Amino acid sequence: MQSSLHHHNGCKGSTPRSSVRSPCVNQLRIRHNTRVHAGNSNGHSALPDGAIELVNGRVTSGPSLEVHVNGMTLPNPFVIGSGPPGTNYQVMKKAFDEGWGGVICKTMSLDSSKVVNVTPRYGKLRDSGNKVFGWENFELISDRPFETMLAELKRLKQEYPDRVLIASIMEEYNKNSWEEIIGRCEEVGVDAFELNFSCPHGMPERRMGMAMGQDVELLSEVSGWINAAATKPVWAKMTPNITDISEPALASLVTGCEGVAAINTIQCVIGVNLDTLRPEPSVEGYSTPGGYSYQAVKPIALAKVMSIATMIARDFPGEGKSLSGIGGIETGEDAAEFILLGSDTVQVCTGVMVHGYGHVKTLAGGLQRFMQKHNFTSLAQCKGLALPYFTTHTDLVARQRAAISAKRLKQVGLANDADWSGEDFVANAESMVANR
Repeated sequence: MQSSLHHHNGCKGSTPRSSVRSPCVNQLRIRHNTRVHAGNSNGHSALPDGAIELVNGRVTSGPSLEVHVNGMTLPNPFVIGSGPPGTNYQVMKKAFDEGWGGVICKTMSLDSSKVVNVTPRYGKLRDSGNKVFGWENFELISDRPFETMLAELKRLKQEYPDRVLIASIMEEYNKNSWEEIIGRCEEVGVDAFELNFSCPHGMPERRMGMAMGQDVELLSEVSGWINAAATKPVWAKMTPNITDISEPALASLVTGCEGVAAINTIQCVIGVNLDTLRPEPSVEGYSTPGGYSYQAVKPIALAKVMSIATMIARDFPGEGKSLSGIGGIETGEDAAEFILLGSDTVQVCTGVMVHGYGHVKTLAGGLQRFMQKHNFTSLAQCKGLALPYFTTHTDLVARQRAAISAKRLKQVGLANDADWSGEDFVANAESMVANR
């Protein structure tokens, strides 16, 4: 199988792709746990507690957050996940300006006229302190004309040529449509693709999104079409709404994808209104299951990421296959957990909707503090370090029994009077002498 880091004459996998780099800036200072007052002499605006300064997405001191993945170089691992935060030129420009390592646009299809959203389409789950920790949506893919989105992606690449811009795409079961959308996106200069095989609402009714991601045979065929046509790296975005997420992930990589992204949202019903007795979010008194995201899904996302990363390490050693972790990343420490489980990059969508685009500076600050605590100088040093410590429950039992036995062997002296032996009486006594 060809390495995922190369391409040649429009074909993936033979010569090195040109890296996407941002200018290196090292004259500006890092700010950890400090506030800089707006309107000061150097013109910098205030940074929240724990945030650090980013210039073109790069840290200005301390451990590097740079990531090299599938022939692309990102200044940091934090990527805008496909959804409302990547819905048009203005918001994607804001993401780059604030310092996000990469941006994935809201999922596009050739015919946006079939995409009709409703409102309300979000629902929040709050804890006893009224803090939001879960979020449902049944928002569809982009309802903007494909030509409009292409023009805006082209403009972004012209204005930010050294930043990573990824096109999220989705189509029905039609080879010509997939080939057309890939070709037209490559014409405007996108750096990579993310295949939406995972949207859990609306689109599966058209045999799109999750409907493809749950059918490994269908996914394999479509992924084969796509990778035969694409000359840029391709990531397949996985649905968690499946028994074994490693199976579609494996199929995607076998059929040519350079990487996998996981997880998309978990199918859910946010709740039932006990006054109206109707499900929420309610549209004209009715609802539909949506996708669940934000902090509450992180443990599930970590388990899915662990499963995929284990498969990649086992089946594609040294081949450069990548993993982009998604699900409940609220802090830099959350991101560190995904990286320790094998993620190269991490994506944030709902978190941007809660905190805004400037949150990337707080995420970067938290990740740097984790690295400094453990004396890491690069993210490559900590990628996947936690993976070898997963095992089976049967093995956990065996390990604990062995540890208990070893501890007993090291025990000094006798536990009680019944342990004294006539044959070994002197040795028993000697075993309890402190100053032998």
